[in-house]
Amino acid sequence: MVHASLHGTGLAPFLVRDALLAASGVAGTLVVPAFTPENSDTSREYRAATHGLTEREKAAFRASMPPFAPDSSPCHSMGALAECVRTTPGAVRSTHPQTSFAGLGPRAAELLGGHDPHCHLGERSPLAALYAADAQILLLRVGFEVCSAFHLAEYRTTPPAPRRTYRCVMGERGNWISYEDLALDDGDFGVMGQRLPRELVMEREWAGKTVTLCAMRAVVDHAVDQMAGYRFGMT
Repeated sequence: MVHASLHGTGLAPFLVRDALLAASGVAGTLVVPAFTPENSDTSREYRAATHGLTEREKAAFRASMPPFAPDSSPCHSMGALAECVRTTPGAVRSTHPQTSFAGLGPRAAELLGGHDPHCHLGERSPLAALYAADAQILLLRVGFEVCSAFHLAEYRTTPPAPRRTYRCVMGERGNWISYEDLALDDGDFGVMGQRLPRELVMEREWAGKTVTLCAMRAVVDHAVDQMAGYRFGMT
């Protein structure tokens, strides 16, 4: 699973995609986040986009928000590589209306199938399937603050995190749905990445920024232990 920022590299995303597929080999599967916060009025992106608007302007903005369509909704906020993978012929995409994943390779359908629309990133999401498959995580010129696998740790932490209501539009414009799921919080992901034992991560540099490779199981398990400690005031 790859999170990437290609800004400043001068490389077209299809070249990076092809290099990653080649490095994975014929049996490897490339997965990227294909999240769509633009179709939700409970997201940070919505709050930022509507900041300072009047209630009437907010209502008009909300009415114009695009619905999620698995085959066509772009994932521009996830970066050029993610959008490149999503639009590659033969790509598979999970069907969650806000936190889908896209993949290329022989196990893409297996790993991304069955994404429960009421489970963002927990046991009924591709993250759990990737964990079970002993996936690797590649942070390509980005830090652990965007490491979505840490969200799986949130679902596995005791005591469980609180829940909240999410809303998004899907299928057709104006068709809003709501559901309850974990109150996801990525505000401390960067700190958790810094606290990982160095033997769990391999770091290199490319185009002036750090590239990190790690095993998903190891870092998620360590994140569970971290969250059970400092998030809940334990030592």
